Amino acid sequence: MEKSLVLERYPKYRMDIGIEVHVQLNTKSKIFCSCSNALTDQQNQHICQICAGYPGVLPVLNQQVVEFAIMAGLGTNCTVSEISEFDRKHYFYPDLPKNYQITQNYFPICKNGYVMIRLEDGTEKKIRINRIHIEEDAGKNMHSDLTGESYVDLNRTGTPLLEIVSEPDIENAEEAKAYLKALRLIMQYLGVSDCNMEEGSFRADTNLSVRLRTNQTLGTRCELKNINSFKFISDAIEYEAERHIQAIESGERIRQETRLWDSKNRKSISMRSKEDLADYRYCTDPDLALIRVTSEKLQQVKHGMPELAYDKYHRYIRVWGLSAYEADVVTSDIAFTKYFESAMAIYPKKSVLNWFLRDVLGYVNDTKIELAACLVTPEKLAQIVKMLDENLINNTAAKEVFEIVAKTGQNPEHVVQDKGLKQIGSVEELEKIVKNVLSEHASVVAEYKSGKQNAFGFLVGTCMKATGGKGNPKIIQEILKKHL
Repeated sequence: MEKSLVLERYPKYRMDIGIEVHVQLNTKSKIFCSCSNALTDQQNQHICQICAGYPGVLPVLNQQVVEFAIMAGLGTNCTVSEISEFDRKHYFYPDLPKNYQITQNYFPICKNGYVMIRLEDGTEKKIRINRIHIEEDAGKNMHSDLTGESYVDLNRTGTPLLEIVSEPDIENAEEAKAYLKALRLIMQYLGVSDCNMEEGSFRADTNLSVRLRTNQTLGTRCELKNINSFKFISDAIEYEAERHIQAIESGERIRQETRLWDSKNRKSISMRSKEDLADYRYCTDPDLALIRVTSEKLQQVKHGMPELAYDKYHRYIRVWGLSAYEADVVTSDIAFTKYFESAMAIYPKKSVLNWFLRDVLGYVNDTKIELAACLVTPEKLAQIVKMLDENLINNTAAKEVFEIVAKTGQNPEHVVQDKGLKQIGSVEELEKIVKNVLSEHASVVAEYKSGKQNAFGFLVGTCMKATGGKGNPKIIQEILKKHL
């Protein structure tokens, strides 16, 4: 991918991009009540008086939300605040029943962190995190094209969110994509969210401005709201940057506003003018106590932190000798990492990696299934590769076993026995076969001895055929060379 086609056309300009990411936490219950936090297609099922905004009700904070927020802060190298508090952010939409959102404005739980990103050319860059704060989600408005009516589903109201706000350190679409992928992986490795973009549990609001490279002042920013795909975010950034540049060059004033991305027509559409802080009339929420994170609590969470993708990437290269490409693929998806590590725990050989990257991922892609649904489990892959490495089966047989296991889920050792695929590795048995082949193809032997190297391949293939494909090709080649 090009760093930015737009900036190549307009080299005197630069972009400044900051991204606000909303991560929906996978707690069992909502943030301030005991309603289920599970996804459902039945509207207004997971609601109560608290999340529906009834007068006189009191919120009670979910402790797991705080622990997840601390983990997210540690995973993004933030300082975790000893004291943080909740505020009310006022705005008026049909899907916000209280007419305010409980959030953290003045004293967020995490501040001043960073995420390391790795670009396609292998370079790394630090993207600073301004803050992470806890808040509740709003509901969902649904509009009927047929009747013109609008409906409100409050199931999502009160769902716990972390909002992760970056500094405007991102300079192009490639960096934005790399940052979002890195951040998403961190949240998935921590286990605080499934980060399913299609279901809205990982949503990005991209704030973009453009300025001349000689100008020290940031330009007027516009927000691209709730885009649920890395590709669409990249496309939207390219489009919006060019829109800004063309406006600047034509003398048009850029308005601070929120815009939606029309992926079908590949353009952004004005949604509303962007509110300033004063429009929200923030005030401290009087119904919720301060959050205090003690040093003991912080140490407890630190000790329970898993190894994250960035650290795994460098460990795989350093300890297991993976290439940068191999380590990048394995750590690019938490399901890949779990599968790979499970297989390596059983049979820690580099050959396991080769089969995983080529055969397992190839099969998953071809059949369009999730890795978790693949019948070649890590244990079964380790069995196949171990039998191959120990010369119990040859490569052709190993591929046949893999295909059968992928379709049936059978035990690889049973497949080898049932199909008679065990390799002939006995030197005495193979020597007899080689002698027979050489005596039956004396003319080919003469051609080889006269300098025709292709004749050797024919003899190897004929010997393999004579063994029914079960011969050890390395031993066959050694015996052939000895007799030739």
